[in-house]
Amino acid sequence: MLLKLHRKQRWLYIAAAVFLLIIEVLIERYVHDNFVRPYLGDLLVVILIYAIVMACSKIKVWTGAIATLLFSYAVETAQYLQLVNLLGLEENKFARIVIGTSFSWWDMLMYTLGFITVIILEKTISMNSY
Repeated sequence: MLLKLHRKQRWLYIAAAVFLLIIEVLIERYVHDNFVRPYLGDLLVVILIYAIVMACSKIKVWTGAIATLLFSYAVETAQYLQLVNLLGLEENKFARIVIGTSFSWWDMLMYTLGFITVIILEKTISMNSY
């Protein structure tokens, strides 16, 4: 029974990750506004990364959520430090997209709100699964 539960949970995380990836791509391709793309997109990417982490590992919710948040902060810190330029990758579009090029405290806030959303969703789902 425990194995089936883990398998079911993994599929839920995989489904969530695929769904969020599609949403992120749609936002990137078609939304060019001042709220959804810069703010909601950053919040959703934390949830996306968390879902991928949880689908690929057996770590606990808090461990996965904190690791995802710290990773997000590290990427934003790399932007602050202009890591893309330091590595000589300013012409590499993939590096510019993945690492990013501009630091923002608003991004840090959105990552934190994404983390809080993950914790609330996990608490809500775990309470409703009994």
